Amino acid sequence: MMQFGVFDHLDRQAGVPPQRTYEDRLRLIADYDAAGISMYHLAEHHATPLGLAPSPSVFLSAVAQRTTNIHFGPMVYCLPLYEPLRLIEEISMIDQMSGGRFEFGIGRGISPFEVAYFGIDKENAGPIYLEALQVLKRGLSSDTLNFVGEHFCYEDVPMVISPVTLPHTPIWYGIATPNGAAWPATQKINVISNAPCEITRSATDQYRETWAREHGGPVTTKIGVARHVFVADSQDEADRISGRAYAAWYENFISLWRKFGVENPVYASTLATARERDAIIAGTPDTVASEIERQIGLAGLNYFVCRFAYGDLHHDEASNSFALFAKEVMPRFVG
Repeated sequence: MMQFGVFDHLDRQAGVPPQRTYEDRLRLIADYDAAGISMYHLAEHHATPLGLAPSPSVFLSAVAQRTTNIHFGPMVYCLPLYEPLRLIEEISMIDQMSGGRFEFGIGRGISPFEVAYFGIDKENAGPIYLEALQVLKRGLSSDTLNFVGEHFCYEDVPMVISPVTLPHTPIWYGIATPNGAAWPATQKINVISNAPCEITRSATDQYRETWAREHGGPVTTKIGVARHVFVADSQDEADRISGRAYAAWYENFISLWRKFGVENPVYASTLATARERDAIIAGTPDTVASEIERQIGLAGLNYFVCRFAYGDLHHDEASNSFALFAKEVMPRFVG
């Protein structure tokens, strides 16, 4: 049975107050919950219109109160920007508040410009990230935190609040190439890729090979991709609305890179090219279901993540698209 998740940049919409964006998104997440979506993943970005959730824990605390079954968490916490002890306590709080539904992604920050605003250069971000992860895993699975490192030191710190899920809440990691797939497999960490299917397949094969060598038996974690998804009654409507929204989303994505005069080829700039790179799926329920099925097989997936709200999609547009997805696409995979 295929499980579906949702990824969300919570990007800014021109002329729409953030308060309205937050409330509209919480309503949409409640719909995800009611429809049986497995997981809601929220991006963390800073000083860019790509993300209105620079503090994911704040928004996700509201998600905990608006939902009942769906799991949720950041994808990812940019660890170089956090004091690990405080983050351990935040994670434990939200996991307790949600009854054990919190899961979190970890990374060093995809944009060097964003972490630089916090006084962290690209060379230091990696070592800080790796050490912070060690602290997190130790603190979330211990009654007392002791750690001595280059960047962080703790001695006999009582872990008064612990997560519901032990030894720690599930962890997620983004992969882009086969070289990045081996490490999360050794750690039994869930993975999501944004790459085209053929590249993703090389990574998922590497993940499974590493898993078999390190752990034996079948993979027990989730291996997924994230795609922009829009469902409509006709292909023309889907192309028109998703093309407009994707263009607005791309402008939010590229904004900070342009400010510093740097090209970023990670995402395509047009709907047509994005479709060629497997990054967007837009069409009727039949078209969307067929393309998802194709990508699952080609990329070797057991988990599929959709971006239903992006760019300048109005709440009603995103809501109607998801309603069609839940009614006419999901049952073909989870029924």
